Amino acid sequence: MSLPHEIPKRAAPGANSSDQWALFGVSRNRIVRLLREAGCVFADEEAGLLGGAATSVAELDLLVSRRCAGEPLEYVLGWAAFCGLRVRVSPGVFVPRRRTEFLVDRAAALAVGVEHPVVVDLCCGSGAIGRALAERLGGVELCATDIDPVAVRCARGNLGERGRVFEGDLYAPLPSALRGRVDLLTANAPYVPTASIATMPREARLHEARATLDGGDDGLDLQRRIAVEASAWLKPGAHLVMETSGRQADHTAEILARAGLAPVTEHSAGWDATVVTGTRG
Repeated sequence: MSLPHEIPKRAAPGANSSDQWALFGVSRNRIVRLLREAGCVFADEEAGLLGGAATSVAELDLLVSRRCAGEPLEYVLGWAAFCGLRVRVSPGVFVPRRRTEFLVDRAAALAVGVEHPVVVDLCCGSGAIGRALAERLGGVELCATDIDPVAVRCARGNLGERGRVFEGDLYAPLPSALRGRVDLLTANAPYVPTASIATMPREARLHEARATLDGGDDGLDLQRRIAVEASAWLKPGAHLVMETSGRQADHTAEILARAGLAPVTEHSAGWDATVVTGTRG
């Protein structure tokens, strides 16, 4: 079993206290051992999370069995930690990675001073980016899109009344009234080259929908499609913020430049993340 995408932080202390384990009549050490034998590197932390999520011995057994069978921890728990939030994640939906918090950080910084910014998040998945930006900025007009109906339902649950989620391909389902009004366009589109999917951790390639990972031959197919239409939706001086990999960053910047956007590349060692921002002149 590969590493979980993240070890989600628990929202409340004490859920895996000795009293809870005594109530279950289950040895925490035994659960830790089972998880470790299944290949979970962070077995102790995961045991605490699973114990805190269970309400009965039978449910705990089921959760532990699912995790030991290789199901991503976030799917087993039903949520992922992202920007200090619990984001609900349905099976098959892309699990938000902690590195994408860097994209949120950079995007939020660009919106400082903009009153009631109009924000659009493409390839939104669970809606984690939009939810985090809405929480951080406040007073945003937020729209998100995804082509996967399962992801759209998940994002609608996470965003609630904070924003609108549309089902469809990139810009296609967006209201035409948004054209030329967008202050901030974000996209964590798939950027893994097709040939590299086979080398990804088993949890991702076996459980997440392939369309959420596969970026085409060089990994940049979706980025090209997003960039070429961005200027039609952005205000003058507004920004498109995209996550990419360090080795693809120069190519991503070139894609934005060819689309008429002034690119700036930023790396974060702490998040192990790379973001390229394109600004409409």
